[in-house]
Amino acid sequence: MFSLHAYRNEWFGNVRADLLSGLVVALALIPEAIAFSIIAGVDPKVGLYASFSIAVITAIAGGRPGMISAATAATAVLMVTLVKEHGLQYLLAATVLAGFLQIGAGLLRLGQLMRFVSRSVMTGFVNALAILIFLAQVPELIGVPWLTYVMVAAGLAIIYLFPYVTRAIPSPLVCILVLTAVAIGFGLDLRTVGDMGELPSTLPVFLVPQIPLTFETLTIILPYSAAVAAVGLLESLMTASIVDEFTDTLSDKNQECIGQGIANAATGFIGGMAGCAMIGQSMINVKSGGRGRLSTFAAGVLLLFLIVVLGDWVRQIPMAALVAVMIMVSVGTFNWASIRNLRQHPRSSSLVMLATVACVVITHNLAIGVLVGVLLSGIFFAGKIARIFQVRSDLSTDGKTRTYVVEGQLFFASVEDFSAAFDFREQLEGVKIDVSRAHIWDISSVAALDAIVLKFRREGIAVEVVGLNEASETIVDRLAIYDKPGAPERAMGH
Repeated sequence: MFSLHAYRNEWFGNVRADLLSGLVVALALIPEAIAFSIIAGVDPKVGLYASFSIAVITAIAGGRPGMISAATAATAVLMVTLVKEHGLQYLLAATVLAGFLQIGAGLLRLGQLMRFVSRSVMTGFVNALAILIFLAQVPELIGVPWLTYVMVAAGLAIIYLFPYVTRAIPSPLVCILVLTAVAIGFGLDLRTVGDMGELPSTLPVFLVPQIPLTFETLTIILPYSAAVAAVGLLESLMTASIVDEFTDTLSDKNQECIGQGIANAATGFIGGMAGCAMIGQSMINVKSGGRGRLSTFAAGVLLLFLIVVLGDWVRQIPMAALVAVMIMVSVGTFNWASIRNLRQHPRSSSLVMLATVACVVITHNLAIGVLVGVLLSGIFFAGKIARIFQVRSDLSTDGKTRTYVVEGQLFFASVEDFSAAFDFREQLEGVKIDVSRAHIWDISSVAALDAIVLKFRREGIAVEVVGLNEASETIVDRLAIYDKPGAPERAMGH
């Protein structure tokens, strides 16, 4: 339930730390937004405007305070073909449509689907992103002057040692300021933010994508929009869950879906590309002390201020400083305890985690890795539940009736064991199937029960099914045929 007091506290409960952490994030967003624009095949300003817009709007309308959303590689790679074949205007239209789809997902409360993502998948997701964040820095460390390595090492030293002096100022911000001052003061020949691409010098303006409003246009952009909406929400909700755990607070996943949708829809109208939550920037924010909506808002506003007003200074920031910050994020994001726990945790959980990491790192597609992890989790869970299923039987003292007692969950993975437990050749007058300690879940289990009852009847054996709980009785009454008119020899009752 919405609380005005809580919402106000999310804005102004941590002002100083939120503003400082927002500045750190804004500086780190600039080269990434430019890089993601290059990936999508558009001008750098498309990614920079998007990062500003998405951060500001999700700060207001999102469901996870302190989480950073902006232009991302996950959504940029999905737009490459669309831009090549149809141009920028279609990308903007697809961004708007993706936003509307995400708003619809939030209204349908699809954010609740996160409950089906296991902790093993979450850990794999985090570890994979930590690896990808580190790998993204490798090009900045290959074929560069030796001074680059010195600067990165100095930056890491500042990041990890400065907190022992004071925590009043985020150490990543100190790292960026000090290394920039050293690079400018000594005239060091190092790769800078300005080498990444041209920074825009004007504010974004409202514009309507110049595309024909036809059904053909819809068929062109809908597949891209659907993919962007799905991947964007998946990454955003996963990141929200990680920030929840890191800050020991809760977020509104459905509101986050709506917030992401509003942000993307609006961004398409100011010339920006689609985006979503960023775990790397979010971890920079929370590790720098950012907790409230103000930190996200500040990141977006300061990003625009930096590129438009202070662009000449920002261009001179050495990439070595930002590489040091991102390496810190990578090291801090990786769940090192998961390596130690590989032998202690159940083998299935470890396999899910490793599979998620491998799929994400190999494909660079977060959605594929998470879906593989969720699928494996489901398979292992079904197998585990099926293994604790059993059927035992007792023969009456007169040898004429056998009672089968079913225990556990009867569903598609356990029907084979269920069916194999019955002896149809035994000379009996009657059979009682007691399911009072079982639960019937799906059409596969109902079909198995049907087949067993009808097989006994064909042998001339009367069958009684007893102990159905209310939910099981509902699905059996709706789907089973053994107890309906026209079925051979109606059961004795249940």
